[in-house]
Amino acid sequence: MKPVTVKDLVERFSLEVLAGHSELHRPITKTKAHRPGLEFVGYFEYFPQEHVQLLGRKEITYLHKLTEHERNLHIGNIVKYHPPCFVVTRNQEGLKYLTKYCEEERIPLLRTAAATSKFQDLVDLYLSKSLAQEMAIHGVCVNVSGIGILLRGKSGVGKSETAHTLIRRGHRLVADDIVVLKKISPETLLGTHNGKTKEFLALRSIGLINVSRLYGRKAFQDETRIVLDIELTKWQEHALNNDLELEPAFTEYMDIRIPHIEIQLQPGRDVAGLVEAAANSWYLRQQGYSAAEEFMQRLQSD
Repeated sequence: MKPVTVKDLVERFSLEVLAGHSELHRPITKTKAHRPGLEFVGYFEYFPQEHVQLLGRKEITYLHKLTEHERNLHIGNIVKYHPPCFVVTRNQEGLKYLTKYCEEERIPLLRTAAATSKFQDLVDLYLSKSLAQEMAIHGVCVNVSGIGILLRGKSGVGKSETAHTLIRRGHRLVADDIVVLKKISPETLLGTHNGKTKEFLALRSIGLINVSRLYGRKAFQDETRIVLDIELTKWQEHALNNDLELEPAFTEYMDIRIPHIEIQLQPGRDVAGLVEAAANSWYLRQQGYSAAEEFMQRLQSD
C-alpha cells in the first residue's frame, strides 16, 4: 500500500486550496469520504475523523443559516478532531468563517467545481485503489474480451509470446514481467503494472516492444479485474487432461480465491486460442451454462 497525502488528492482532482497550504503533507489512511451531518448537531459517537470530510450544498447551506455563535459551536467541535482535510463541492462561496477555523487548526480546506455525489464516487474509487493491499508477482496480465487473466509459468515458457499473439488478435496487455495485484474488496482482485513497465512487452529474440506504439492504443489498458489464473507448463506425455470437466482448482492471492487452469505447452499448439477458450468458457459459466452438464443431460436422455 502506497501512502496517500492531501497533496496527492489536490493534484489528482485539481482542487483549489483555500486554507492549510502548509499542511498538504497530511496522510489520508481511510478509503471513503464522509459527509458530516450528525456531527453538526453535536453527535460525535461514531465520527470517522480519519476520513476526508466532504461538504456539499446541503452541509454548506445549513452552516450559512446558523448564527455566529452556533457556527462557533458546531464547526469548532468538528475541527478539533483534526480530520485530514475538508473538501467543499460545487465551487460554493461564503466560506470565510470555515477558512478561519481551518487556518487556526491547520487543516487543509479544499474546493472543487464537481457535484458532491460525483466527486464522492471519484474520491472513493481513487482512495480504494491507492490504499488497497497489494503484492507483486512474476507473470503477465492480459484482458481477453473484457476478462482479466493472469498468465504464469517458469521463465522462458512463453508467457510474453502468448500475450503478443493475444494482442494481435485484438486483446489487451495490462502488465508484463511484474504484475501488481491490488485487493480492492474481499472478492475483487485488480491487476495492473508498476508504472515502469507500462505498455512494454519483452519478447525473446526480438527485445522490448511498446504495444501501444506498435499496435495502437487499444492494445493496452491500465488495469483489469483478475478472474482467471492460467499457468503455462511443459507438456507431460502421460498426464490425463481430457476429462469432461476438470475438478475446479484455485489460486489464492491475499485471501481471494481465483479459478486456476493449467495449460500444457507443445509445439504447434494454439496456446493463445486456448486462453481465449478458457476466458469464454469462464464467461458462460457465470451465465449459468456448463457444456459438460449439457453433454451429460444428452447422454441421460437417450
